[in-house]
Amino acid sequence: MRSISVVCLKWGTLYGAEYVNRLYSMVSRHLSLPFRFVCFTEQAEGIRGEVEIWPLPDFDEPPEQYARHCQAWRKLALFKAGLANMQGKVLFLDLDVVVMSSIDEIFDYSPKLAIIENWYQPGKLVGQASAICFEAGQSEALLQNYLANPIKVLDAYRTEQAYITGFLGKQGFDYFPPSWCISFKKHCMASGMRRFFSSRAREPQDAKIVVFHGRPNPPDAISGQWGKPLPWYKRWYKRIQPTPWVANHWR
Repeated sequence: MRSISVVCLKWGTLYGAEYVNRLYSMVSRHLSLPFRFVCFTEQAEGIRGEVEIWPLPDFDEPPEQYARHCQAWRKLALFKAGLANMQGKVLFLDLDVVVMSSIDEIFDYSPKLAIIENWYQPGKLVGQASAICFEAGQSEALLQNYLANPIKVLDAYRTEQAYITGFLGKQGFDYFPPSWCISFKKHCMASGMRRFFSSRAREPQDAKIVVFHGRPNPPDAISGQWGKPLPWYKRWYKRIQPTPWVANHWR
């Protein structure tokens, strides 16, 4: 039988168990193939029983001067061969994504590692690592190269997602089709000057995954809040109406 795994990482206190539980629920509704759902975490309390709990992979966090720019370098540990006994295709998803429709196609899309192209840096060889699909063990060189000289990598790349695509090079990975994984802020909310006049977020009709990078997070969007205090001059454009369609999917 074909082996498929969907994995997530939960560490620290930013995201509670409800994020893992909702992600599992969304995946189970939109993936018709048999799959394992694996969560790597140091805090398993409250996570539903269908989720496989594994300890966080060993990974030394970067020094503070690098970590303050990017706190997601730990994702590289997912490329370790034999991790959680995973075989076959692995789909990593950030906890704050919203799965909108079938993700079956993702697992047959490419024999290479597949990742989102960063929406703000098109053509720059920079990925967006909220969703990554890869063959278990196939891309371990990403991790081993980092571990061999982490400071060299950290000096060359500001984020783990830029490192992934930069290290693999143009021929070593594929981008997902642009319509599959979209940005809530860039593609659902008004852009440019329109942000001053409209705080409504439209519901996408053909996306598989909506990525909530930075603020707002899904519960913020649902309640119509940005999610953190803002200076007065940013409140004119960093605002959002309550967004019920997010609640319809993030469950």
